[in-house]
Amino acid sequence: MSQRSSRVLIAGAMVLGVVSLGGCATKKFVNQQVGQVSTRVNDVSNQVADVNAKVADHDTKLASLDQTSRDALQRAEAAGKLAEGKFLYQEVLTDDSMKFPVDKATLSPEAQARLDTFIDKLKTDNRNVYVEVQGHTDATGPKEVNYKLGEERAEAVRRYLNEHGVALNRISTISYGPDAPVAPNTSRDGRKANRRVVLIVLA
Repeated sequence: MSQRSSRVLIAGAMVLGVVSLGGCATKKFVNQQVGQVSTRVNDVSNQVADVNAKVADHDTKLASLDQTSRDALQRAEAAGKLAEGKFLYQEVLTDDSMKFPVDKATLSPEAQARLDTFIDKLKTDNRNVYVEVQGHTDATGPKEVNYKLGEERAEAVRRYLNEHGVALNRISTISYGPDAPVAPNTSRDGRKANRRVVLIVLA
């Protein structure tokens, strides 16, 4: 074999080697890119599956809402209406008229009679109003207990109004506890005046 032929063969072998190496490098690069894309696709698929699972769980929870939760949603809607409403008048039901037992939220016959009068007024004047029921207490005892007591008393009034024809989605309740006194809590009469339910009527 001539020297020239040997050089051609060597050069050819080198070219083939370079091409082979280049081919291996290119294939490896492509495989790496494909692997990264596949990983991203799997991540996205997993995220979509998680979102779908959360949506399904949310739908299930909505479908299984108990009546208390539905009432809460209605009160939230009512609160939105109240925020936009125009003040018409208010009715203050003091402890003398409501006669709540100490630390209790049970409506007395006197309280029911006052509420019956209030309901008759609503029906006569305008049924399509919104009512905010505010529960207030005196400052005796821990604030947390008073907030809860004020809410329980407001809820007792809300239930009574609803049982006598006022739609739940037109009633909102809030407890101010001892935070909005109308008299000093240093006397018995002052504390009695602060134990009250206030009915705010809005159009």
